[in-house]
Amino acid sequence: MQDLSPTATANTAEALRSGIFTDASTTSALLEARARLAHALQTSLDAAELLPLFYRHSRGLIDYSGLTYNDADGNVMQLGHKSVHSCRYNLTLPDADLGSISFFRKQRFSESEQQCMETLLASLAFPLRNAQRYQNALRMALIDPLTQVGNRAALDRALEREHQLLQRSGQPFALLMIDIDHFKQINDRYGHGVGDKIIASVASTIDEVSRGTDMTFRFGGEEFALILSATGAAGALITAERLRRAVEKVRLLHDGHSICATASIGVSACAEPGEAVSQLIERADAALYKAKRAGRNRSCCEAPYQSASQAAKS
Repeated sequence: MQDLSPTATANTAEALRSGIFTDASTTSALLEARARLAHALQTSLDAAELLPLFYRHSRGLIDYSGLTYNDADGNVMQLGHKSVHSCRYNLTLPDADLGSISFFRKQRFSESEQQCMETLLASLAFPLRNAQRYQNALRMALIDPLTQVGNRAALDRALEREHQLLQRSGQPFALLMIDIDHFKQINDRYGHGVGDKIIASVASTIDEVSRGTDMTFRFGGEEFALILSATGAAGALITAERLRRAVEKVRLLHDGHSICATASIGVSACAEPGEAVSQLIERADAALYKAKRAGRNRSCCEAPYQSASQAAKS
């Protein structure tokens, strides 16, 4: 395992200058290749594009069959294929742990080849860090900071994706609008800090109870939205009841008081490509208000959308 800290890469560069690569033309070619690589890596802020760029450029100098990149979060990207021998490098900068990268081939890597690879990796580290920071900033722009679920912008994107999938393949989807009952009373009695904890607890409960393919969002205030992929109205109503019962069990202890929460849920399903996303949201909202008017702590499902031709036939 090799270290790719700034000190290590500086030592490698010095070794190159000191004559490990004694062939001047080889050293010159290496430096030119690194310059081309550095330029190519400045063209993208997407790690999924940077690694293939690095793969293509580096294989022009060092013969290897494949690489694997493990980022600090445990995600893995593989390019090419693994083989018998490998060398691995930790990608570390003073302000970031970028994970590790391994290279594979049938023959052992020589010392000079490993040092050459370190030199090339030095060109990758900072662009990779910048790409990860940029992608993280994009993700955070779609995350609600209190609950760590998607925000309204993320909801709009996800609904559009589901609607496009419906138009292409006919796959239905459903939307649940979930509102914490009597939330203003909780805020007024216990304070906004406790209210925030209730919101976060309900968001966590929704995430825990829903399926892995379902998507949770904070719609605003004490209201949440849940998108159910490949789900019709009947299945969505079953999920809504399961969520409602789970929220009933939420308890928060504060100054000797056990604070509970309930939720009202509006359900609408979209199986008609002609229905606009805005209409789906309106129907889910209408179902939510029915649940509120019926006494709260219950689920209601709005009738499915009908096109003009369907309405005329009925």
